[in-house]
Amino acid sequence: MAELGSKGVTAGKIASNVQKKLTRAQEKVLQKLGKADETKDEQFEQCVQNFNKQLSEGTRLQKDLRTYLASVKAMHEASKKLTECLQEVYEPDWPGRDDTNKIAENNDLLWTDFHQKLVDQALLTMDTYLGQFPDIKSRIAKRGRKLVDYDSARHHFEALQTAKKKDETKIAKAEEELVKAQKVFEEMNVDLQEELPSLWNSRVGFYVNTFQSIAGLEENFHKEMSKLNQNLHDVLVGLDKQYSGNAFPVKAQPRKKTKLFARLRKKMSSDSTPAKANKSPSPPPDGSPITSPETKTVNHELEPSALEAPGASIPKSPSQPAEAAHAGAEAAGSEAAAGAEASKTEADSGSSALPAVVVETFPAAVNGTMEGGASSERADMPPGFLFKVQAMHDYTATDSDELQLKAGDVVLVIPFENPEEQDEGWLMGVKESDWIQHKELDQCRGVFPENFTERVQ
Repeated sequence: MAELGSKGVTAGKIASNVQKKLTRAQEKVLQKLGKADETKDEQFEQCVQNFNKQLSEGTRLQKDLRTYLASVKAMHEASKKLTECLQEVYEPDWPGRDDTNKIAENNDLLWTDFHQKLVDQALLTMDTYLGQFPDIKSRIAKRGRKLVDYDSARHHFEALQTAKKKDETKIAKAEEELVKAQKVFEEMNVDLQEELPSLWNSRVGFYVNTFQSIAGLEENFHKEMSKLNQNLHDVLVGLDKQYSGNAFPVKAQPRKKTKLFARLRKKMSSDSTPAKANKSPSPPPDGSPITSPETKTVNHELEPSALEAPGASIPKSPSQPAEAAHAGAEAAGSEAAAGAEASKTEADSGSSALPAVVVETFPAAVNGTMEGGASSERADMPPGFLFKVQAMHDYTATDSDELQLKAGDVVLVIPFENPEEQDEGWLMGVKESDWIQHKELDQCRGVFPENFTERVQ
């Protein structure tokens, strides 16, 4: 007991504190159960809500500001490493060596100054602003406890007054305790009623000053950093002029699938040899007219009346490539053969009409598209056209399936026939000038590096 007394704590005080806690707990239970009324102050409760909101916002702002400062520090370190690398690679005989060293030094000083001013003018102010909240929060909590004590003393006094058997001594003591509890509560309540609204209103000026400081520091920092960057740019321009003959070459990404078109063209060549041989078949031994469904021509020596004969059909585009005719004739092979046989029979029977070799036409191609919706490609673009690009640099082809490009060439990009053969960073296309002149993909298309071009359409 003597030890407790030496520390300013007595058994009586401990017992008193315990009794107060029990009394408060009992009072709160009665209030929650509705068996005891509770003193309320709606205006003060609104002040407490504002206080909690202000504390939450300030805490978040402090956290985000610390994160921002950590990012500035990290950027400072990264910038310092970058300028150190520049100093290392900048050879002593290059012009502007001293200038680059000075720029690197000023760059480091500028970052350091920016970080320190942010700490002084923003973070420390933030810490001071939030430093007042813990004390006020503690006083709000203490006021709440004193309010419970006041309500408890009031209820106790009222109970003694309404008792059937009154004890004047207890009533007097209860009244004394009530007056004391009311005085303590009201003193704390009055102070907080003045401080909380004032603290709430101060947030506007604080936010204005904080963000104005940050914005002003950033503005000056970026302005000075811009000057350093311009100086560095000028130094590097001077270096480039002196060593202009050693321009950095733009290189394409390496390809894995080389000689793609070399293989395709070789295969196409071997596949097309028999077809070429079949384009001019020998006449039948009996001398009958040739009625191959691959032929898309008519006998122009026939009289007009013969061409207008019922059932005769004139191809809409006699100049179509043989390949297109071949594809269409295969679709109507049976009709072509029947027409040929009918013509042969009519000739043998001595009909007065001149013999004509005609083939019932399938949908004809008009301006590069098949009637009936077989293709929806635009007439002036290659099949599968995606978009246009323009070469920004010259590119020398290193393989037979690559396009040779000059700066300014326009290329029409088309998809790969087999997407698996597309290498990363490479596109398939045909130069616009070649397409306009030849309208052929097999001999004109090729792959090219995408980083040598830019999209224009």
